[in-house]
Amino acid sequence: MTRKVDKLVIGRKDKVDFPELGLYNITSKIDTGAYTSAIHCHDIKLIRKGKRKFVTFKLLDPSHSTYNGKLLKHELLAERKIKNSSGQSEERCIIKTRVILFDSSYDIELSLTDRSKMECPVLLGRKLLRKRFLVDVGRINLSYKNKGVKK
Repeated sequence: MTRKVDKLVIGRKDKVDFPELGLYNITSKIDTGAYTSAIHCHDIKLIRKGKRKFVTFKLLDPSHSTYNGKLLKHELLAERKIKNSSGQSEERCIIKTRVILFDSSYDIELSLTDRSKMECPVLLGRKLLRKRFLVDVGRINLSYKNKGVKK
């Protein structure tokens, strides 16, 4: 017997906020085939300070309406091999930050990668989705449409 757990319904795309990164209303693809979430960035560089590792990067690219060219510095959570959309394994930097969906804040691990050829600059994977959301592929922007609506 399975236990009934209430989950939020999310569509195949939604707009999300990353307050710690200064990004708001960023279009995201919901991808149950991907384990790790990803965000588009460039100029990714690893930095060591003593025993700690950091990564610097620029989010999005100049063609994006919210691009500001600002160089961000974030503590490195991990480096992992991740398969890209064409099935090739690549080493990626992973950071931990917060994402806002349905007016709730969630911890999220993001791999930093070039998604310039992809339709959406952010991909939300199973690690964030599981136990929280059901995906309705026929709908979009369910969180964004309800932004600021009190439950």
